[in-house]
Amino acid sequence: MYEQTLYKIIEPIKANTLKRLNRSKKWKYGYDKDNDVVVVSRTGQIGEVYDIQGLKIALPPSPKNVYSSDKDKWQRIEPPKALSKLKNIFDWREYPEDQKDQWYDYIDEEFKRRSEGFWFQNAGVPTYITGTHYMYLQWSKIDVGAPDFREANRLFFIFWEACKADVRSYGMCYLKNRRSGFSFMSSAETVNQATISSDSRFGILSKSGADAKKMFTDKVVPISINYPFFFKPIQDGMDRPKSELAYRVPASKFTRKKISSNEKLEELEGLDTTIDWKNTGDNSYDGEKLSLLVHDESGKWKKPDNILNNWRVTKTCLRLGSRIIGKCMMGSTSNALDKGGDNFKKLYNDSDVKNRNKNGQTKSGLYALFVPMEWNFEGFIDEYGRPVFTTPGRDVYGPDGQLIDIGVIDHWENEVDGLKDDQDALNEFYRQFPRTEEHAFRDETKNSLFNLTKIYEQIDYNEGHRNSSVVTTGSFQWANGMKDTQVVFNPDPNGRFKVSWVPDRNLQNRVILKNGVKYPGNEHIGAFGCDSYDISGTVDGRGSNGSLHGLTKFSMESAPANTFFLEYIARPQTAEIFFEDVLMACIFYGMPILAENNKPRLLYHFRRRGYRGFSMNRPDKVWNKLSVTEKEIGGMPNSSEDIKQAHAAAIEMYINDHVGHIDDGTYGTMYFNETLNDWAKFNINKRTKHDASISSGLAIMGCNRHLYKPRQDKARSTVNVSMARYTNDGYSSKIIKH
Repeated sequence: MYEQTLYKIIEPIKANTLKRLNRSKKWKYGYDKDNDVVVVSRTGQIGEVYDIQGLKIALPPSPKNVYSSDKDKWQRIEPPKALSKLKNIFDWREYPEDQKDQWYDYIDEEFKRRSEGFWFQNAGVPTYITGTHYMYLQWSKIDVGAPDFREANRLFFIFWEACKADVRSYGMCYLKNRRSGFSFMSSAETVNQATISSDSRFGILSKSGADAKKMFTDKVVPISINYPFFFKPIQDGMDRPKSELAYRVPASKFTRKKISSNEKLEELEGLDTTIDWKNTGDNSYDGEKLSLLVHDESGKWKKPDNILNNWRVTKTCLRLGSRIIGKCMMGSTSNALDKGGDNFKKLYNDSDVKNRNKNGQTKSGLYALFVPMEWNFEGFIDEYGRPVFTTPGRDVYGPDGQLIDIGVIDHWENEVDGLKDDQDALNEFYRQFPRTEEHAFRDETKNSLFNLTKIYEQIDYNEGHRNSSVVTTGSFQWANGMKDTQVVFNPDPNGRFKVSWVPDRNLQNRVILKNGVKYPGNEHIGAFGCDSYDISGTVDGRGSNGSLHGLTKFSMESAPANTFFLEYIARPQTAEIFFEDVLMACIFYGMPILAENNKPRLLYHFRRRGYRGFSMNRPDKVWNKLSVTEKEIGGMPNSSEDIKQAHAAAIEMYINDHVGHIDDGTYGTMYFNETLNDWAKFNINKRTKHDASISSGLAIMGCNRHLYKPRQDKARSTVNVSMARYTNDGYSSKIIKH
């Protein structure tokens, strides 16, 4: 049975607090620091609280009277025909005064819905949509006419409303599937905000200037034109402009008659607000102040354009000092990593609402939202806007009346099965219609050094079997805080370690003491590989991570064979914290470590504490061939071309034998997707960018060091096996001399 994880209803507020503040209508629109929720209600009261990918959003309570259509679902409310004939405020002024009174309540109610949102009955359930979503459904015209209601879009607009309400947020970074309606929804929001904002500017960017222009002319302008007169400000210029939509007072036309008769000109008030688009570039909108920036197709910016560089520039357009005055609505599917997808992936990962700095902001300032394809796939949305996840046992119909006789997940899996033999086509399908974030950022197979098919098979297996239930996040600590005693592992969601196997208690902390030097007691079970660093901080604050991996061998102990059981990819505040983390992991598992010795502080840390016996010597040389430093601290250099090739070959060997679909019909037990993804994009000529690949490869070499043992050249003496020859003349033989 499919279990949705897009959102959940939570109760983070104490019942007494909720009841007290609702009674006095004290809830304010915006971020409530005391209760750590973002309130999107404008009524002073709140109801359910949604958790959408880590962002807690308090909705307004359901009213007593909820609007219900005759079909118990969303239907566009037909506007009065009399008002539909009025195209602008000037037509309204000419409308008979005695007939205006009957429409004031209707117009006021529309403004209220625009501001506070709208409740309607949907399949018998009171359903809330934000004011922005209401404007999209009720008053926006898209390519198929009026938009359909979709539950996925409802959650999208609720999340967007929270981004607008939260003073800490610069907006959203939306990772989507193809044909999800983002371009139309963002265009509708642009017009919605621009028509109620004065002295403001709204901008549009896309993967190219031509795409931005097309979005402006084909989406933004038609939506604006079709607004009812009471929402439509005075517009300057052409009805269908090509580059700028201006809501301001047009210049008055002076005629000779007006001048000669001294006729007084009518004073009109305009918003002085504009919507325009820019060509794609790193410095687009640089130095300008924006109320809203729409970033369409932001995952498809190709070189030399860079979405990361552009965001660093345009982010400043949305703030005055520390105060955020504008928002960004960013959304896209992702290209292959080397075609703009990698930069978008970094921006998306930097927008995780669960990772904030001390100012309460994410690294990018944006809030990441991912909606899996099964929520918003065309043809698998029922008449109530709900996704049909699994094949229904009864007749289910879509908004167009078409029968839906298969679930979207079954349909998607059938498509995947049909593309199994064409990995590039499969990866493109994954990127266009992703069910996980991993799918959305799939790369092309032709650029990978390793077997990308097997890597992605393993990633899919991990995602499908929820490897979070196999992997535990936590920290290692000294028992009772006493160093060099016993190490314990404590599960902690904020920990830096991820482990999939913990040894039995009798195998933990097995340390052997020989001549005052400590050696690992479980060397026969496995080994660690480490990519260390020596400097605590860097100038740009973006130094590479320290990385540690643990791998088992094939042994008779109660340990999984040939399995990566530990992953550590982090950069603590100081290098010393990293060194101690690595040391504690080695002691807890009782296994040796093979580390790069070109950054030797980690290995000196081991030696200074008496654990030189844990540091493996380079396996490709015998003891008397090691340098003085190598004899002192152990480790392996990374400068030699032979070492680089051997390291890459070790990873390749492991992937082919133990990753993805195995010959016996099972799957590998490599549960760490971050490392798998690092393998997928590994570049042997730019190894410094791949911390996880370096340390995992060293772990493989450490477990198979017998393969790298040098051959001893034995001195062989020449043996003379020639036979002497004699003459047989006379009574005695004589040797024949040459």
